[in-house]
Amino acid sequence: MNQTAFLMKLKPGVAAEYKQRHDEIWPELAAELKAAGVSDYSIFLDEQTLTLFAVQKLSDDNTAAALPKTPVVRKWWDYMAPLMETNSDHSPVTSPLREVFHLD
Repeated sequence: MNQTAFLMKLKPGVAAEYKQRHDEIWPELAAELKAAGVSDYSIFLDEQTLTLFAVQKLSDDNTAAALPKTPVVRKWWDYMAPLMETNSDHSPVTSPLREVFHLD
């Protein structure tokens, strides 16, 4: 099992809407993530900077790299694009983080 973490950025004034949309995550998106080997996925918000910190576990045989090509992920990105900083294809701008400490 691998763990990855990354940062994303919200636009001002949309934190409540961002949370609501994730509270109502589409069942087909959750199923796609799980099928790709993504589990224990959490996103935290620093309300002062609007920085999102995401952390997820990936199974050793995960197919997460293929997720951007799936229709449901593309649709989710389009749905979330008005709320966050995105690339031209509406994928979130992400900054990967390197793990420097872990305690089980």
